[in-house]
Amino acid sequence: MKKNIYFALCAAASVVLAGCSGFGKITSENFNVTPTPLEYVAGEVPATISANIPAKFMPKKGVVTCTPVLKWDGGQQAGASKTFQGEKVEANNTVISYKNGGTATMRVSFPYQNEMAKSTLYMQFAAKKGNKEVKIPEVKIGYGVMATAALVSEAARTSGRSVAPDKFQRIISQKQEAAVKFLINQANLRGSELNSTNIKEFIAKMKEIKKDQKGLAIKNVEVSAYASPDGKYDFNEKLAEKRGEVSEQYVNKQLKAQKLSTNVDTKYTAEDWDGFKELVSQSNLQDKEVILRVLSMYQDPEQREQEIRNIATVYKDLADAVLPELRRSRLTINYDVIGRSDDEIVEQCKTDATKLSVEEILYAGNTIAQTDAEKAAYYQKAKELYPSDYRSYNNLGVLEMKNGNVDKADEYYQQALAQDPNAPEPNANMSTIALINGDFKAAELYAAKGVNASSADDNLGNLYVAQGKYDQAAAKLSKSANNSAALAQILAKDYSAATNTLNSIKNPDALTFYLKAIVAARQNEEAVILTNLKQSIQKDGNYRQKALNDCEFYSFPNITKAL
Repeated sequence: MKKNIYFALCAAASVVLAGCSGFGKITSENFNVTPTPLEYVAGEVPATISANIPAKFMPKKGVVTCTPVLKWDGGQQAGASKTFQGEKVEANNTVISYKNGGTATMRVSFPYQNEMAKSTLYMQFAAKKGNKEVKIPEVKIGYGVMATAALVSEAARTSGRSVAPDKFQRIISQKQEAAVKFLINQANLRGSELNSTNIKEFIAKMKEIKKDQKGLAIKNVEVSAYASPDGKYDFNEKLAEKRGEVSEQYVNKQLKAQKLSTNVDTKYTAEDWDGFKELVSQSNLQDKEVILRVLSMYQDPEQREQEIRNIATVYKDLADAVLPELRRSRLTINYDVIGRSDDEIVEQCKTDATKLSVEEILYAGNTIAQTDAEKAAYYQKAKELYPSDYRSYNNLGVLEMKNGNVDKADEYYQQALAQDPNAPEPNANMSTIALINGDFKAAELYAAKGVNASSADDNLGNLYVAQGKYDQAAAKLSKSANNSAALAQILAKDYSAATNTLNSIKNPDALTFYLKAIVAARQNEEAVILTNLKQSIQKDGNYRQKALNDCEFYSFPNITKAL
């Protein structure tokens, strides 16, 4: 009631003061503001003001400059002005007829501040008639700032965090290979071949596996035998099979000598055309392109051989340099390297962490540790022993961010980027920091470099919210169950999806319940609003004042009284 009397007096004053000097009456009803209440979008509070200037307001020699001003407790901001003039004024402003009045549109935008949530938009006037200044009181034309989208900075604190992964593998598959060459048309194992370096290394690996069966486990041995693609196919097939048999016998003998038990899987290839093609491609043979073309043109092995023999200039070189390499058996030990167990890693870190790899220590922090304190201890140890690895710094920053220490998290992320400027995780995490600080341009640049991080979709979704692209944000966050996804869905006016998302959050915090209250307000569910606001305030008392100032709840005066 008091507010209505106040605005009535202001309107009356405008009639008296302006009317005495030739200006007509103008009130808040002559202005329409879109949106009402005002709304935060991408760091700004934009508004479109439609002015309907009444007849007999503008003197023919009058000039009025209209300035929208947003006021709140402790501050104000002025927007862009627009000047109007009477019909007899010689200037280039918008002309307003004294007899008929006129219309005009003003577009204004105010850089957002948190205090604007509870604010009032006024239109102020600077008027002259001729050279005489005229006092026209300001009029209220809008109120409040719906700042729901600004909650993205709070949502990003919990959704935009990327932990750098470790590459620890408890079991790593390895192989040890050796090759035995045969003379043309023969299948006997020569002593010179069995005494070769690659066979000695093959036997040494067997001995190593036998000695360290805790750390090494043999899976099988493969024997692949071949004949070169010269001569009759039937003969080559039998020859390759025989080479496989003698090679398998040799492998079994060596396994028995080392007291190792495993399968020996033997196969043979009658004519090794694939190996032939590979060696020819890598060679410097004259007319090699012609040979390769023959291989592509003919599939029958005997026809292939005959066509190649017809290239007399190169066949001798093939017989000397290529074909002997194809008369062979390839022996392969397939085995696993078995890493430390979780208990062994924990114990080793306690006794002498220098014997652990960076992957093992990071794995302990990422997977074994049960508490944040334990995680931090492992990451600190990794940072100490492997200071050039960005991941320990990044993951310490994630822990600081989780605890609300934005500045400390920022410091760790910067240290991570000092080790690797292109690392995806710290770039993605710096995107969140930039977003919290209101630097949307930096957030966009960091997000682009962090596109391969685990939180990339959350980062981009938060960025889209900050840019006012609510539908894109909701789509990007559609697979997430966090505050950011719910906020995007609310702003995209998909309240059903927002409700489902909020109910799916495993560890709801104060913001989760606050967003539930906003959904309830937009669906006019007054009892649900109060229930969720109370839960929000119980988790974080700062949300009480936020709720009291929030335009989302202006239509529910009983709610704010109950808080």
